[in-house]
Amino acid sequence: MSIYDEIARWTWDVVAEAVAGRTRADAERALAAPRLDAEGLLSLLSPAAEPLLETMAQRAHRLTLRRFGRVMGMFAPLYLSSVCTNRCVYCGFNAGNPVARATLTPAEAAAEGEAIRRLGFRHVLLLTGEAPALVTPDYLKAVLARLRPRFASIGIEMFPMATERYRELAEQGVDSLTLFQETYREATYGNYHPAGRKRDYRWRLEGPERGGEAGLRRIGIGALLGLEDWRCEGFFMGLHARYLERHCWRSQVNLSFPRLRGSAGGFRAPRPVGDRQLVQLLCALRLFLPDAGFIL
Repeated sequence: MSIYDEIARWTWDVVAEAVAGRTRADAERALAAPRLDAEGLLSLLSPAAEPLLETMAQRAHRLTLRRFGRVMGMFAPLYLSSVCTNRCVYCGFNAGNPVARATLTPAEAAAEGEAIRRLGFRHVLLLTGEAPALVTPDYLKAVLARLRPRFASIGIEMFPMATERYRELAEQGVDSLTLFQETYREATYGNYHPAGRKRDYRWRLEGPERGGEAGLRRIGIGALLGLEDWRCEGFFMGLHARYLERHCWRSQVNLSFPRLRGSAGGFRAPRPVGDRQLVQLLCALRLFLPDAGFIL
């Protein structure tokens, strides 16, 4: 059984109906519970919980202080390549967009890394488009050999890989993986990913689990807020994170909350998420996942 099977127990339409049907009394019961379950998460993500946002925020704040103290970690991204074979409709790297493309040499990546280090960063996140013919195992090995002495932590946000490949990267100095599902709504996932290897919903969904199996210390997930209903996305993010906490217990689980903006190609988010909605999402998920790291 994988996360795909876990999510299949909840259909998108059933979740949307459940969220819409929650009452203020449901939300108040969820807030009073010593530990939030999936039903409680639905209640706190619902419109009925909006009048309770200040109470949710205060409780989430107290919980964050107990678990993490007044600590904020900082990292910087280092883009290795803008070449991509996918045609994700929301992304400026879309293979169909007539934008300039570049792939850093290992020496150029080292120079970028040194510039980032001089700014005071000790944690770096390496990103690429999906271009395995360019971003090969040998290429990444050469890049990591140059960056590893400069940073305390190196993460990757790249195309999904097999468990053994993640294990090789861990041996070469990578300690964290970020892999957004983009949207958990499988019925529309293909509309946003019309061409390229990224069309495989399940292969991507199970990627973080493979990273955990490989022994990576931190596993990051997220959805692109603005593609679909944020309340449903938040629920499935919560299920995914709790599954990873239980099955990949050696790894710290992190959640990211990127809100979509316009990009090359003219894309505009069909369901933009406002500040108040983002706060409700953050608070509900903090109460559901007291030990998860949040990335903003």
